[in-house]
Amino acid sequence: MANDRPGNRPAFLEQLSRLLIREPEDREQLMRLLHSAQQRNLLDANALRIFEGALAISTMTVREVMVPRPMMEVVDLGDSLARVIERANATAHSRFPVIDGNPDNVVGVLLVKDLLRVDNPAAFSLRDWVRPAVFIPEFKRLDVLLREFRFARNHMAIVIDEYAGIAGLITIEDVLEQIVGEIDDEYDFDEDEPDIQSDPSGQYRVKAQTAIADFNDAFGTRFSDEKCLTVGGLLLNRLGRVPQFDEITEIEGLSFRVLRADSRRIYTLVVSRPSTKERAG
Repeated sequence: MANDRPGNRPAFLEQLSRLLIREPEDREQLMRLLHSAQQRNLLDANALRIFEGALAISTMTVREVMVPRPMMEVVDLGDSLARVIERANATAHSRFPVIDGNPDNVVGVLLVKDLLRVDNPAAFSLRDWVRPAVFIPEFKRLDVLLREFRFARNHMAIVIDEYAGIAGLITIEDVLEQIVGEIDDEYDFDEDEPDIQSDPSGQYRVKAQTAIADFNDAFGTRFSDEKCLTVGGLLLNRLGRVPQFDEITEIEGLSFRVLRADSRRIYTLVVSRPSTKERAG
C-alpha cells in the first residue's frame, strides 16, 4: 500500500513529534496515531506496548504497583553477617530495607554488594553499612518517580502513607515493568478475568490480590481482614515469608498451593478442599 512506503515515515514522525509537545488533551489523538502506525507496520507490537506503558505511568501512582508492607523482605540492624547473607541468597535481592526492631521503623537501605568489602566478619555491625533511605508518598505519580530515580541514580524507595507509616516499597524495576510489561506465562490471568475461577477438577485458581471479603463470600470462610486485606497477605501473615512455587499451606480446612510467585510476591494460587484421604495421609 502507498501509505506503507518508507517515504511516509518522516511524515509520521513529524506528526508524532508535534503531538508529543502538545498538552495532555491530545493523549487520545496520540494513541490513535500510534495504533494507526502499528496497523501500517510503522511500529511493531512491542514498540506500541512500550508507548502505551510510557503514557500509562503518567496517570498511575506508586500505591498501585508498590510491594505492600506485609510482603517486604527486610533485614534487621541486629542481624549477623551470616544471617544477612542467608537472606540475600534466599531472595536473590540486591537491596534490602533495614529495620530497627519492627517493619515500621525503617532506618536505611543495605546494598548487598557492599558486603563484599567486609574485611572483619567477626566485628561486623550492619549499622556500619546502612545507606540513607529515600521516603516517598504513596500517591506520587510513577513518571515523576522514574525521573527522580534516574537523576538521583537511586533504585529503591520506601513508601509512606498519609500518617507517615510504612506502606511498602518500590524499585525502579517495578516502574519499568509498567512500561515494558512482564513476561506472561500460561498461569497468568488476563486483567479482565475474574479473581476466582473454577476448573473441572473442583479446584479454584485465585489471584493473590483477591480481597479477603470477596474470598470469604466465594468460599464461605470467615478470614479476618484486620491484619491483611488480600489472600496473598493472608498466606504471608501465616507463614511469615513468601512461599515458594508449588508450596502447599492448609488454613482452616482449605489447601492453598502456590501456582506462580517470585522471591518478593505471590501472584496466583490454587485453592481446594483436601479430601479425607489426603488428610489421613
